[in-house]
Amino acid sequence: MESYLSENFEVKPKHSSEEVLERWRKLCGVVKNPKRRFRFTANLSKRYEAAAMRRTNQEKLRIAVLVSKAAIQFIQGVSPSDYVVPREVKAAGFQICADELGSIVEGHDIKKLKFHGGVDGIVEKLSTSTTNGITTDSELLNRRQEIFGINQFAESEPKSFWLFVWEALQDMTLMILGVCAFVSLIVGLAMEGWPHGAHDGLGIVASILLVVFVTATSDYRQSLQFKDLDNEKKKITIQVTRNGYRQKISIYDLLTGDIVHLSIGDQVPTDGLFVSGFSVSIDESSLTGESEPVMVSTENPFMLSGTKIRDGSCKMLVTTTGMRTQWGKLMETLTEGGDDETPLQVKLNGVATIIGKIGLFFAVVTFAVLMQGLWSRKWQAGTYLWWNGDDALEMLEYFAVAVTIVVVAVPEGLPLAVTLSLAFAMKKMMNDKALVRHLAACETMGSATSICSDKTGTLTTNHMTVVKSCICTNVKEITKPNKASSLCSEIPDSVVKLLLQSIFNNTGGEVVVNKEGKLEILGTPTEAALLEFGLSLGGDFQAERKATRIIKVEPFNSTKKRMGVVLQLPEGGLRAHTKGASEIVLAACDKFLNTKGEVVPLDEASINHLNVTINQFASEALRTLCLAYMELDTGFLGEDPIPVSGYTCIGIVGIKDPVRPGVKESVATCRSAGITVRMVTGDNINTAKAIARECGILTEDGIAIEGPDFREKSLEELLELIPKIQVMARSSPLDKHTLVKHLRTTFEEVVAVTGDGTNDAPALHEADIGLAMGIAGTEVAKESADVIILDDNFSTIVTVAKWGRSVYINIQKFVQFQLTVNVVALVVNFSSACLMGSAPLTAVQLLWVNMIMDTLGALALATEPPNNELMKRPPVGRKGNFISNVMWRNILGQSLYQFLVIWNLQSRGKAMFGLEGPDADRILNTLIFNSFVFCQIFNEISSRDMEEIDVFKGILDNYVFVAVLSCTALFQIIIIEFLGTYANTSPLTICQWLLSIIIGFLGMPISAGVKMIPV
Repeated sequence: MESYLSENFEVKPKHSSEEVLERWRKLCGVVKNPKRRFRFTANLSKRYEAAAMRRTNQEKLRIAVLVSKAAIQFIQGVSPSDYVVPREVKAAGFQICADELGSIVEGHDIKKLKFHGGVDGIVEKLSTSTTNGITTDSELLNRRQEIFGINQFAESEPKSFWLFVWEALQDMTLMILGVCAFVSLIVGLAMEGWPHGAHDGLGIVASILLVVFVTATSDYRQSLQFKDLDNEKKKITIQVTRNGYRQKISIYDLLTGDIVHLSIGDQVPTDGLFVSGFSVSIDESSLTGESEPVMVSTENPFMLSGTKIRDGSCKMLVTTTGMRTQWGKLMETLTEGGDDETPLQVKLNGVATIIGKIGLFFAVVTFAVLMQGLWSRKWQAGTYLWWNGDDALEMLEYFAVAVTIVVVAVPEGLPLAVTLSLAFAMKKMMNDKALVRHLAACETMGSATSICSDKTGTLTTNHMTVVKSCICTNVKEITKPNKASSLCSEIPDSVVKLLLQSIFNNTGGEVVVNKEGKLEILGTPTEAALLEFGLSLGGDFQAERKATRIIKVEPFNSTKKRMGVVLQLPEGGLRAHTKGASEIVLAACDKFLNTKGEVVPLDEASINHLNVTINQFASEALRTLCLAYMELDTGFLGEDPIPVSGYTCIGIVGIKDPVRPGVKESVATCRSAGITVRMVTGDNINTAKAIARECGILTEDGIAIEGPDFREKSLEELLELIPKIQVMARSSPLDKHTLVKHLRTTFEEVVAVTGDGTNDAPALHEADIGLAMGIAGTEVAKESADVIILDDNFSTIVTVAKWGRSVYINIQKFVQFQLTVNVVALVVNFSSACLMGSAPLTAVQLLWVNMIMDTLGALALATEPPNNELMKRPPVGRKGNFISNVMWRNILGQSLYQFLVIWNLQSRGKAMFGLEGPDADRILNTLIFNSFVFCQIFNEISSRDMEEIDVFKGILDNYVFVAVLSCTALFQIIIIEFLGTYANTSPLTICQWLLSIIIGFLGMPISAGVKMIPV
């Protein structure tokens, strides 16, 4: 079976081709209810529609961009537009309407923009300000909302409970049973009248309705869980200026006229116009299909919703929101395609198909054997030419039994149990600070064999402070603010001035005044640490920024590992500042500032002293940064690149980022679970090694390597090296991608990768499971990821792995349980039909058994929470068999016991219990049915662990399991004692009840004995 499933029902956890997704659907035979079975699979036809619409939109947009580029050349001499402001817009206090704004930005219409006075003119017409943003007076906000709309996309209406009921009714076998019930009702009423003639038909109808409502309730609850998760995914915040203050708001609260602050890695939340910024390049491929980044500036100010900031930072004026944007129109079609199905869903569809075909064969043979028995009796009695209503009812009962065998045999619930388990796990993982974006990641994480983790913010707290500095070759420890201020007295004033100019101008952060009137530092933790250091030296951020004019900015990126800025000085002249990875910036310096603050050449002794300082800081697990500057010629232009060498070293700072509590224990847990943890960081190798040792990642036999060395290795060297690598320092995004690719393809490992920056997107995309950071992560990284770690904590990644294993094992438990019921129900009914000429389990009874093993079984076993024992087992990896030898052993052992018991009851039951009289057959069949159900109840308990004998451990912690078992037992009593007329059962004595329960319970020691057989 496993080889058949691997060949025909194998899909990747992500990025499966449409052909592969189409192929397994075509192979799915014997599907009782396609609407339910394929509910949580991708809607390929909708995807094709969305792709066609996307191509059309991309072509329209591409033409608009080309036309706008051509229009720039002929802009002089254009006739003014004949635009008239609508009356209601004027009455609201604005001078331009939403449609006009939309046509300007979406159509890249330079002519219209010029007519309205450029970006400044639009700002004025929208009653906003580029420095203070919009005012938050509630009346003004409401007017703005009414005229321009809100930034929300149209969503499809959530399905109501009754729609799930309707979908559950689409089951082909239930429809056939419904027809059987109707015919039975008609014939029964004609033969026996009301109410006796209606019992059989009404019994089947009641059973069908029970199955439908329980199924619909379970499916509806799942849909609500997914709805909650979808809402969680949409919680994206952005920085805006309103009322003169910087603040974070949800992107769905943005309004036309808002001033939004964007930086590298952000997704543009609305259509808008560029106000100010530096080196902004945008990836518009999601809209136009063009892979080349587009430079945005005052000459080309158009920014479209859904595009991504590749480089730079800027302020943007919001012009068009929500469904008026191209992205809004596109999102409407894209969401209908749904997520790809998970590998387990597809595999279990394959299992359901195989068993369904076997069940269909058994059902047809059972019906044929039962009909042959009826025909034989008629032949012997000589009445084969005369058929009456009783014969018709008997034939109908045989047909209903055959159809119900198909109901039981086709395990429609298998693929849906995966979704149920995943939905349950995803909901619980949300509470554990992990947001699953793609269903498949949840189950794939359970097979993970390797985790490549970032250092900063994941293994460390991301709360950074400058604790050491080396300025003018003077090494100083700065543990308290007063120590920082005393540093000023030890270095010349000219150097302090230069240092503050570098810190406050060459930064991606900001110091702003918040609503309470207090200073607030905005920016990455590294930037915040430096700005805090600058303030503790007595610096004034706003005064420094006003004293100079920024000519050019080159933002930090993980390839260059440095950032730079060019300033125009108040006394004239230009100066460039740079900062970044210490050894890289120091290598770009040929001078340094001595103890007197004089610029002197950088000789070998000075270089050695600075390198020793860097290594000393790094060995203390400090992140080191070097700050440098150079004077530029006045001929430098804004388009020129900032020089890469010839700098003067100002100093080196050591930034402390403590290791997160619990990380060492989590790494040890991973090791005991057979998961290798590797640290991949852009930091100095000594810093990385110090942190890795503290976390327990770097061991005696492990290797720490730098990215540049890794890049130079040949393929043969890499094959030998990669299994031993535990730390990779000074790595580029390409190094990370290469490492992940080799681990996945060459070493066939299941790899999870963490990332927070834009440049991590390729590695996150390449990995089996991409884990993005929720706090430090950019929107681009989050979009490429499968799971978002909301607290940026490595311990949460271990929790995700634990839940992933729990999902995988829970599904295995459920499959083991369901296949046992399948095998026994099939063999019992088939063998009884062949040897006894009748089936002991009626249609109503089989429908109840189907519900126990399908919906209720999935609820009980697929929602088992994880335990710590899961992390003491080796991972399944890429090659593990889903239906393992352990499962086959348990299935066959339990099935054999149940079959022998039921067969003995059927063949010797009357003699054993002294059953006589007209009701003997009915009582015996009730005993068989009752014993069979209790066998399943106790088998459900045995299935809680496939290898451990103690299956009661922690059973009371799982209230769902206890509730399902209690309800099953309670309803079984009701069926036997009170609904016998409809379910063809007879009330049992206390002794018969006890015997049924003992027969069921004996399955548990049998199961424990079977578990001791080695496989």
